[in-house]
Amino acid sequence: MKLVLASASPRRLDLLRQIGIVPADVRPADIDETPFKEEQPSVYALRMAVSKAKTVAACQKDCFVLAADTVVACGRRILPKAETEKDAEMCLNLLSGRRHVVYGGICLISPDGKISTKIVKTAVVFSRLHATDKRRYLDGGEWKGKAGGYAIQGQAALFVREIIGSYTNVVGMGLYETGVLLKGCGALK
Repeated sequence: MKLVLASASPRRLDLLRQIGIVPADVRPADIDETPFKEEQPSVYALRMAVSKAKTVAACQKDCFVLAADTVVACGRRILPKAETEKDAEMCLNLLSGRRHVVYGGICLISPDGKISTKIVKTAVVFSRLHATDKRRYLDGGEWKGKAGGYAIQGQAALFVREIIGSYTNVVGMGLYETGVLLKGCGALK
């Protein structure tokens, strides 16, 4: 059976390749990603992953469809995917010197329509960021389109004092949990 990755993220594709999985196709899902009022970050992450998978599965027959979503949360607050420097700066200011949680929602839909999901939770502690740290990071532009305004696999690694849980979840998709889903549904031997 073929695997379709329902994602626009090149990081998710790279993560899958890292463990020897090359999807037959990559199809981003065009969905409304607006959080519901007072929606919990973990619930939102899973809802997004399921919505992406269902949208792509509706157009793909006889294949496995894998989708994921990454949410950076400070308490109950869902941080945005930084689209502007102002967004990224707000996120860095909020995360500076604090612990936050990265939630990863993963959804796999089998060819028979069975939906399997996992939620991954990773705690990340940032050091206190000085103005020069923030300015250097913002000027580099690595924050563009990143949940919470940072990419742990890049220059923001300098900010991370501690990580508790799955590193690959923070990058974009928990690989261990993805492997469990794929094996459980027979998509990975």
